Amino acid sequence: MAKGAGSQRADDRGALLPKQAREIFRAGTVTHTSGYSRGYAQANLITLPQKQAFDFLLFAQRNPKPCPLLGVLEAGQVSSELLADGDIRTDIPLYRVYRGGQLESEIPDVRDIWRDDLVSFIIGCSFTFESALLDNGVPVEHIAQGKNVPMYRTTIQTNPAGVFSGPMVVSMRPIPAAQVADAVRITSRYPAVHGAPVHVGDPAAIGIEDLNHPDFGEAVDIPAGTIPVFWACGVTPQSVVMESKPEFAICHAPGHMLITDARDLQYQVP
Repeated sequence: MAKGAGSQRADDRGALLPKQAREIFRAGTVTHTSGYSRGYAQANLITLPQKQAFDFLLFAQRNPKPCPLLGVLEAGQVSSELLADGDIRTDIPLYRVYRGGQLESEIPDVRDIWRDDLVSFIIGCSFTFESALLDNGVPVEHIAQGKNVPMYRTTIQTNPAGVFSGPMVVSMRPIPAAQVADAVRITSRYPAVHGAPVHVGDPAAIGIEDLNHPDFGEAVDIPAGTIPVFWACGVTPQSVVMESKPEFAICHAPGHMLITDARDLQYQVP
């Protein structure tokens, strides 16, 4: 069970305003954020030294499916209009710290290691369109099962830029066969948070050997009559960090997202 999350019922989590959720995380609650602050956009984070920021900006531009940028904070900046009165160093439930591409630690507060040359990239997250799926009667199994979404490294290669390259990460949701077309149609209206799936069906076709052993997140029970559907995932930058080995990076722990003040509908297209 996530630290400090035991008494927070799913309906309570969904009713929290983003500012309230961020205050809970700032106070020390560590939990995955799927189902929190329903109706508001969630986001991934990667923070890099300024000397590598342009390379990553170019990388995101070349890879909009896994890295759709919602915002960029200037060097040393810790807040923006996406998190009013917030702090990018404290308001995510759990952070990952990488040095030379190696995971050094997972911590709930990065103020002690913060540097004035750090540039933060806020990247769209597929948790944002889950409310739309649920509102249209499409089940989201990891929410129903109280788990973090399963995520997998694939054999799909990103387009390199500067020092950055590496494989795409995807998130998986088992969708009833009769509703796969609905899931594709609904999520395609959210291109700023990964949009339509990148793959439907056979996991082996994109290099995933076993759905029961995700690289990030938790395995979910896959009900009979469902088909695995895969969306590009904002954990891709962490896969790229592992491959490209920049000297320092701060990211969110997979599934532990930044809850923004932006409404889901802001990222929906007609």
